Amino acid sequence: MTYPEKNTSGSVLHWREGAVAHIRFNRPASLNAINREMAAGFHRACKNIAADAAVRAVLVSGEGRAFMAGGDLDEMLADPAQAASELIAGMHGGIRLLTSMNAPVVCAVQGAVAGGGLGLMLACDLAIAAEGTRFSVAYPLIGASCDCSTSWGLPRVLGLRRAMQLALLGDTVDAQEALSLGLVNRVVPVASMDAEVEALLQRLANGPTQALGRMKKLLRKSSEHGIDAHLDAEAEGFVACSGTADFREGISAFREKRAARFQGI
Repeated sequence: MTYPEKNTSGSVLHWREGAVAHIRFNRPASLNAINREMAAGFHRACKNIAADAAVRAVLVSGEGRAFMAGGDLDEMLADPAQAASELIAGMHGGIRLLTSMNAPVVCAVQGAVAGGGLGLMLACDLAIAAEGTRFSVAYPLIGASCDCSTSWGLPRVLGLRRAMQLALLGDTVDAQEALSLGLVNRVVPVASMDAEVEALLQRLANGPTQALGRMKKLLRKSSEHGIDAHLDAEAEGFVACSGTADFREGISAFREKRAARFQGI
């Protein structure tokens, strides 16, 4: 199934180029602050991508000088409970889809990554930051607890004590500190950002998509299982992978000392 529509206008752009699907937040004048329209558009984009069997990698990015500066405070102040409920429903629905799909999800960030933007970045499988990017939990500044999976991702990436420090104090972290903490996988010069992201996406899109999806799920579930249950999950996953065309191709390529030509099946 392919997209029922290809959205290339509005507050959330989404399209597919080959095997790579793109989601780009498009409110640059507002530093891509999340409003209800954007949250709903993000959820729709994720639904369309999850339904497209041709997608083998996903890029989440933001237009302009910031990835995402948290929620749209003007909209939330006008109607706090309703706006928050609708915004969260859209963002959380999209995050559930991104984390459950087989295709690896890369987040490319620049400028400000705050509040829900940080949570969304943490929910993605890999993150690349441009030099000069700054990160903040930000929620304490507006008297709110967090959303967008922030409290799920932070302790898994940082450990509980550092997660508490970042979340409770609301301090800002620069790109190099974010790299040292493990918040992002790479920090690259602004001038080479597009090339670095494209190279990573193509590498992932050329991989064994079903196996990568099972790997994602195993890693995400690892902290919830005891060792016995997790060994069972690993065994189930490996046996399932062994029945795929990509598994046969991988073994053949290894034995023939050539690069594997995975098809994602």
